[in-house]
Amino acid sequence: MSPSLPSSVSPTPTNELVGKDKLDEVTELMGKLKLDLKEINLLPHQRAALLERVKIHGRKVDNAEPIFSDEGIEILCRHGFDGNSLTTSREALRCLANALILVPRTRQRFVDLGYAEKAADRLKNDNADDQFLLSRILFLLTYNTNVQFERLIDEHHLADNLNQSVARQAKIYSKAPRKVQLSPQDDLALSENLKLIFNITHFHPHRAPAFSKSIPNILKLLCRRAIQEPPLQQPTAYLINALLNLQLEGLKSGPLTPAPLFPKIDPKCNAERLIDILDKASTAYPEAELDQTASPLVTLLRKVYDLAPEMVKKYMQSRMLPSVEDRKKPLGRSDSLSSRLLHFSSSPMMASLRESVSSLLFELSDKDASRFVENVGYGFASGFLMTHNLPMPENAMAAFSTEDGGNGKGKRINPITGQLLDTEEDVEESEMTEEEKEREAEKLFVLFERLKKTGVVQVKNPVEQAAEEGRFEEID
Repeated sequence: MSPSLPSSVSPTPTNELVGKDKLDEVTELMGKLKLDLKEINLLPHQRAALLERVKIHGRKVDNAEPIFSDEGIEILCRHGFDGNSLTTSREALRCLANALILVPRTRQRFVDLGYAEKAADRLKNDNADDQFLLSRILFLLTYNTNVQFERLIDEHHLADNLNQSVARQAKIYSKAPRKVQLSPQDDLALSENLKLIFNITHFHPHRAPAFSKSIPNILKLLCRRAIQEPPLQQPTAYLINALLNLQLEGLKSGPLTPAPLFPKIDPKCNAERLIDILDKASTAYPEAELDQTASPLVTLLRKVYDLAPEMVKKYMQSRMLPSVEDRKKPLGRSDSLSSRLLHFSSSPMMASLRESVSSLLFELSDKDASRFVENVGYGFASGFLMTHNLPMPENAMAAFSTEDGGNGKGKRINPITGQLLDTEEDVEESEMTEEEKEREAEKLFVLFERLKKTGVVQVKNPVEQAAEEGRFEEID
């Protein structure tokens, strides 16, 4: 899913003009800016002041048509890209960013005027304001335009410029402690860079290799930045999203050395950081919000696990599958990450995350149905297996010990709840009468017959089996 369109660059003031007064002033402002392009009759600070007023009026479309007209967009483009004053240019770019958000047809006008190429070229600048504004404008051009991003990559170094921008941000963390943070404007610029990378690789997946040089730097930013509170705000969420479309699988034999996904010095470090973020996020958001914000992270963890060497896979299993401590209660009842994941896997409020987490737990079980049931219990496993048309293991209802592949170090485990049998509470029940036993036997007979007809599990009715084995006795 591509990122949603951003809101306007700045908040709307309370004392703005409205109606005809607004239209008259906007018309006058755009007229002065047009004349200035012909005669250069304004000083830089005067031009910047006019553009500031245009920006304020351009936050709402009502009575501001001169800004959003074809001529208005051309005037703003020329001030944004063709002049010598950076102050003037950035004010004009802010006006353009607002216009392209609010009126989608202006995006194609921007492209038709030939300014997409100039925006891509200028991205080589290392100024945070430029990076923020230009990346946002180019991001908006990924919607509702015919801009040729492949040409921007091949002829105007768009991928190279974005890779360099991400590298500059990551360089700050090369030798600095984790306490270092980018400035707010640097964070905004990085977020826009990453959103643009995501959209280009989403709509043009065959060009994803052009951004592979950013993978080590994105991972560095994820690992060396302090985890935010809440954890999945920008730019962390965009760092994760950007990795989703990049060719991580190419790192096994690609030109990137040392391998950034599983570095020799600590092969599990990236997986560890992603799990740490998931752990904190799982308690930081309401379920409805977590369903959207955490799904990309879980998808990335699945991708990392699929590529991981055996040692990293075992580490990921130890962090996200139930532990011995978890099994002292029925699974899902403790406060561990694995319990929260089990809860998410069955939550009716989390349609996206429910499927992603269930798939993750199945993959952590090496896609083996028997091991999956042992790891998460029959109760949590059965729904996933049935909805994916995977056969239920014949021994799914039998108690097992971790010597057969579980996590209880040889102790027997309840297959339904996943709890250690020796930690289950004893429940005292009164002895059943013969009449009660007969009624229960009749119920079981009917249930087994129904279960057998479904074909989901191959079972034999105990009464039928007893008859075949000659265990019935004639009663006079």
